[in-house]
Amino acid sequence: MFWKFDLHTSSHLEALLDKEDVTLSELMDEEDVLQECKAQNRRLLLFLCQDQCMQELVTMITTEPPAGVEETKRFKYPNIACELLTCDVGVINDKLGNEEPLLETLYAFLEQPSPLNPLLASFFSKTIGNLITRKTEQVLNFLRRKEGFLSLVLKHIDTSAMMDVLLRLISCVEPPPLRLETLTWLNEEKLAQRLIELIHPERDEERQSNASQTLCDIIRLSRDQANQLQEISQPDPLLTVLESQESVEQLLQNMFSGERTESCIVNGIQVLLTLLEIRRPVVDGVMDAQGFERSYTVNSSILLAIEPHLRHFHQLLLEPPKRNPMLTTLGVLDEPLGNTRLHVARLVASLLYTSSASHAVVAQELCRLNTMDLLLDLFFKYTWNNFLHLQVELCVAAILRPCAHEMRLQPEQTLTETPTSEPSITPENSAHNLMVTHLFQHCHLVQRILEAWEENDKIQSEGGMRRGYMGHLTRIANTVVHNLEKGPVHTQISSLITGLPEDYRGRWETFVDQTLSETNRKNTIDLVGTGNPRPSSEDDMESPFPKELTLQQAFSDYQIQQMTANFVDQFGFNDEEFTDHDDSIGATFDRIAEININIDAGQDSANTAVFEACAKERIQPFDDDEEDIWEEKEINYVNSKAPAAGGGFAAWDTPVSQPAATDAEEKGWAKFTDFQPFCQMISSSLCAACVWSVCVARKAPLVASDSSSSSSSDSDEEEGKTESTSSETVTTETITTGAGKETIRLTVDAKNERAVFTRYTCSYTNEGWQLCLIGVMCPPSPTVL
Repeated sequence: MFWKFDLHTSSHLEALLDKEDVTLSELMDEEDVLQECKAQNRRLLLFLCQDQCMQELVTMITTEPPAGVEETKRFKYPNIACELLTCDVGVINDKLGNEEPLLETLYAFLEQPSPLNPLLASFFSKTIGNLITRKTEQVLNFLRRKEGFLSLVLKHIDTSAMMDVLLRLISCVEPPPLRLETLTWLNEEKLAQRLIELIHPERDEERQSNASQTLCDIIRLSRDQANQLQEISQPDPLLTVLESQESVEQLLQNMFSGERTESCIVNGIQVLLTLLEIRRPVVDGVMDAQGFERSYTVNSSILLAIEPHLRHFHQLLLEPPKRNPMLTTLGVLDEPLGNTRLHVARLVASLLYTSSASHAVVAQELCRLNTMDLLLDLFFKYTWNNFLHLQVELCVAAILRPCAHEMRLQPEQTLTETPTSEPSITPENSAHNLMVTHLFQHCHLVQRILEAWEENDKIQSEGGMRRGYMGHLTRIANTVVHNLEKGPVHTQISSLITGLPEDYRGRWETFVDQTLSETNRKNTIDLVGTGNPRPSSEDDMESPFPKELTLQQAFSDYQIQQMTANFVDQFGFNDEEFTDHDDSIGATFDRIAEININIDAGQDSANTAVFEACAKERIQPFDDDEEDIWEEKEINYVNSKAPAAGGGFAAWDTPVSQPAATDAEEKGWAKFTDFQPFCQMISSSLCAACVWSVCVARKAPLVASDSSSSSSSDSDEEEGKTESTSSETVTTETITTGAGKETIRLTVDAKNERAVFTRYTCSYTNEGWQLCLIGVMCPPSPTVL
């Protein structure tokens, strides 16, 4: 047992705490001081909560360290001090939140001149934010007594850490009544108006950017809190002020007063886009059918404030702030699009998507200014700017595909309508119809699509690059076709296309039926998959694979079929096979024994036919009428008499030449299908029967050996020798192996039409040479070799 040996090593921190004159710096030099503090080491917390130590910790995070210290160690102690103060230990939180002298030292950091040290500002923000969350009432009472608190925070708003302090006051105050009280206090201090004033061309860019981001976060946080805390009937005072027409007009006046700088315009538009947000991507909120959070209602006052300044935004599209030429991968861009015009396009798309009652006023002004026509010009001018292409596509989709709540009737109108009556022409609907007509008649949307497509085809046919807007142009064309078939304004779109010149109307029909359909077919082909591609319409399409790729596709389907859902579970070994139980020892062998190899030799299949065809091509049958390959060669045989029963045979008889064998003796092969081998040990005296001579390479059949090859061979691996009598021909070969020597003997009795194949092995042991008769094989039927 481990506790027997007392393996727990005492921390060096305990030894330091035992010292009477231990300092805070010595403790902070220990690596485990943070771990011990979070573990609520009682002795360490008692030491840290002393007045002198707490004052020293707060001073570290609010005072600039000495300049002479090494940069790597300069902010070491302030960092550790911040971690100790924000480690969320109740004793430290109580000490820091209840002691006003400590809060005064912390607050004094805001009174320093600008600019603040960004790292120390982050330490201050983290510490005060933790106190706002844990000691809310004490800290808020202290801050509200400071008259210049909000002014000091806005003074240092160019440091991003100050934004976090404001957002903590808005989002981290609980319970709801206290939060509402805090928001009322901030509103009384005119926080929203002060932030709007910071978005001005005369302010530096960092201050404008942080003020804009703070306003956007306040709007989103306030709307989220309003959705979550619906039991509070009183509206959020900050959100009410920001959505008011006066605040929006003040923001727009700051944007267009004096010199129009890109920073001021972009930051102002970001606030307007946040005010116009009707949906946000879901995070943890309530999700609707389209995967978005609950829709927000856009206040009509926002649109009423924006409408007089639409002409200023339209002018920005024509004359944006000057920018230097930009070098891109496709060459030098003399007049870049710029962030200003991109944000104006985003603003127009957001305005078209709003469902406010004042939407008709905005739509009419956009038509009067001909803003959509200008955006389409920029769409085709900046070929490679997909950010702009997306916004123009959204504008077209918003006009052709309005949301259902945009086309619905007003509540008082629904009471007077019969269930079967058509929707009445409201000002909003008439304005929307005006936008649709404007898009087709004045912006010439169909003509632009056809001409741009034909131009792209011409460029590609000449070896040029495909235009960068073609993907978005395809989606715009599909939006037109879709809403022409079953959109909410399909009747109006159909009449507008019918009113096109005859040339364009015919080209459009051909384009939709052929070019666009083929493009959709190519775009909907799955790069990886086994099924048919998803069609873009209800009509069936042909397989995307050409006929010559049918086999490759079939093989791909076969491979994918093998990867079933339980493939991973079946792959490899089971956990039981690695246990120590005796029952699992034979698991592997049991699995091998279960393998079933089923070969149906009698089954005639396509594979069998293919194999037979290949075999016939490679194996040439013997023809009795074929000319003998040995006919013109002199063949020598080694003649010997067959040994008598029980006696030996002559192994060194002088070879004599014999006439060539008859045709019947020279042609054909012996059939050894039913040979019965056997093995028998023979005494060492029979070793005289083994023939020893120089071995030659086997280059001729066993039946005979060419005299020229046998006489000139000097290899010691094998030897051919023929023994014959008047009635028998004996052919002998000896092969040297690692275990000894092996003799193969073929005795042919031509008279009796009999052939005997005998194999001997000779090996040397301690008792002498041993001769083993491996086997004798005789064909069952008379066969002449």
